[in-house]
Amino acid sequence: MSAYMTGIIIILCLNIIIAYSVFLPAAAGQLNLGAAGFMIIGAYTDAYLSSADEGLGLPIALTIPVAALFTGLVGFLMSFPILRTRGVYMILATFAFAEIVAGIVLNMEIVGGASGFPVTTHTELEVLLPVTVVVVLFGFYLISTRFGLSMRSIHDDENVSLLFGVNTHLVKVGAFTIGAFLGGLAGALYGHQFDYIEVQNWGILFSIYVLLYVLIGGTQTPWGPLVGAMFFTFIPEILRAIGDATGIELFTELRFAAFGVIIVGMMVLRPEGIMTRTFLELLFRKSIPKSNIKLS
Repeated sequence: MSAYMTGIIIILCLNIIIAYSVFLPAAAGQLNLGAAGFMIIGAYTDAYLSSADEGLGLPIALTIPVAALFTGLVGFLMSFPILRTRGVYMILATFAFAEIVAGIVLNMEIVGGASGFPVTTHTELEVLLPVTVVVVLFGFYLISTRFGLSMRSIHDDENVSLLFGVNTHLVKVGAFTIGAFLGGLAGALYGHQFDYIEVQNWGILFSIYVLLYVLIGGTQTPWGPLVGAMFFTFIPEILRAIGDATGIELFTELRFAAFGVIIVGMMVLRPEGIMTRTFLELLFRKSIPKSNIKLS
């Protein structure tokens, strides 16, 4: 496999993990614009714990899960004030959380501040790829459980969920916490792939892109974040390849503008996302033999 393709797959895997971190709260009716904040916490926690020069020098088999669990704990604590907000106010609250985290880390000299922090332990795709597969399978499993069904019911109609005895607040807290855990996991893995982290890598545009992964892919099924992450990872590269193959330099330079047009078109044509329950039913529907029994 070429270095270029390896790099694309690494980016795809990280995009998939962070997409599921936003998908789970979104599946419970929570639009989260704080993915960058959770990724920063996970990345810097893991980097400090694993760095042999400026940190504690612990093995990554320990630091990665610890960083993810710590990020999940932060998400759990933050879920109580954030979940008091709704709609656009929740989006603003999660965005403010990410900006606060970035501001705190930028002023922490123990982790390099604005200069960034080196990650001394490098891992290959052989570590990232299996973790990504486990995250995807976990997403599918969670949605199929009673907890996942409660999340979907809240997404569809929170008031009806309350009438049927669903503890909506508990489900929302759980979904937000699990999403934070996955965000921290993505951040920890990011550092070991690129060997250096800095807060500037996770700005507001990053959080917007991750939210678009989920909205374009669809929030109704666990296929959504997977398809959305693949869409945002491969389409820009395909557009660049087309520009290189045709020799049209203007097309190559404007590929992101063309990608923006594609995104707008997708939102107009598929406002509920690419992967919806109706689409999956049509895609995987099995032919049912007609019954010979006649009703009198």
